[in-house]
Amino acid sequence: MPDLPILVVDDERAMREGLCDNLEFEGYAVEQAADGEEALLKLRNGAYRLVVLDVMMPKRSGFEVLREARAAGVATPVILLTAKAEEFDTVRGLEFGADDYVTKPFGLGELLARIKAVLRRTESRPDASPARGVIEVGRLRVDLGTYQATSDGEPVAMTHLEVEVLRHFAARPGAVVSRDDLLDEVWGRDVAPTARTVDNFVLKLRQKAEPDPAQPRHFLTVHGVGYKFLP
Repeated sequence: MPDLPILVVDDERAMREGLCDNLEFEGYAVEQAADGEEALLKLRNGAYRLVVLDVMMPKRSGFEVLREARAAGVATPVILLTAKAEEFDTVRGLEFGADDYVTKPFGLGELLARIKAVLRRTESRPDASPARGVIEVGRLRVDLGTYQATSDGEPVAMTHLEVEVLRHFAARPGAVVSRDDLLDEVWGRDVAPTARTVDNFVLKLRQKAEPDPAQPRHFLTVHGVGYKFLP
């Protein structure tokens, strides 16, 4: 894993090449893509340690690249570069499967810190949380090694963060898990999603796992606190 390159995707040549030069100076192997279509092609055919992905690009936006890559089973961690700071955009990116985001203009030190935090989070797992194997809950079956999933026996797309939320619940059966705990352990303290983001991810898991998502049996709401997972 550490020998894999970081993919930098930005249609602004000066920004892209500047980031590549600085990442190489920090000791990272680096590749680059100049637009969303090139990025998708590289992600589908290559392996990367992490992707630094600009949101506002011609041909395909960073959101489109992220959504299509996750739907294709690409689980590589992604940091979005966005010029928009509104909550809607950041929540949208996280729900599509981004691991973090940095708002332009940003300092190089901030981006490097975000990269290190995401790599630390995604390349090391808590001992209590299974790194591989299979989780089966209700209609949902997820292979933790490949991120391949089925619901009612049919293939279903799972984003990296959806799998991480499920993994966190599965390591704590029967326990009450607060939204703050999920935010800290899955997204990390360096990211700033909201409690609503957690609720949206649990809703997605219910839609894929529960026999009747309106009357959940496995992902139970504990009002005022968070959720309880019952296998």
